[in-house]
Amino acid sequence: MAVQILIAEDHLIARAGLSAIINAQLDMTVVAEANNGKQAIALYRQHRPDVTLMDMRMPGTSGYEAASKIRKDFPDARIVALSTYGGDEDIRRAFLVGVRAYLTKDVSHDELIHAIRVVHTGREYLTDTVAAVLAARLPRTELSARELEVLDLIVQGLSNKQIAFRLAIAEHTVKNHVKSILSKLHANDRTEAATAAIRRGIVRLETQLSVRDK
Repeated sequence: MAVQILIAEDHLIARAGLSAIINAQLDMTVVAEANNGKQAIALYRQHRPDVTLMDMRMPGTSGYEAASKIRKDFPDARIVALSTYGGDEDIRRAFLVGVRAYLTKDVSHDELIHAIRVVHTGREYLTDTVAAVLAARLPRTELSARELEVLDLIVQGLSNKQIAFRLAIAEHTVKNHVKSILSKLHANDRTEAATAAIRRGIVRLETQLSVRDK
């Protein structure tokens, strides 16, 4: 019997490409396609696929949230994370919610299919790139919720005074948060902290761009 696959990907062209690659395999078939996390949860419940390919950054309910919910309700769910990003925080977060593999979207067709087959057997699959990131054992950021808010605004380019106004807190409080953020990210200045936050997946750059465009 063919391995049944659910694809959750918000970009139509990417979703169509994944579907074509999978359906070209004699032992695989795409049983459902979702364009957001909420739909992915509903379609998983309906089809109970063998393997789910989950884009981790979708509008509304993210892939992280969808994977967490699916795994909570179906502990044996086998999920392969897909992402444009390969930051260590992105990868750690994905494995924390129960994915069995993490693939960046530049993965080759052959490796994608191989990963699906490995995950279908119940094992985890790590690409060389992901294995190297995890092996680096970068320290976890452990930023507080408020520090994450401040970091988001630093990435947007706001000054301490502007951050204080945006968050309705005192400017000296912002300075204390910035000092703590620099220490936790091992950064020498705000620019280095912003760069590290984006590279590691602590802050989602596309979210910040959309905020600025409003």
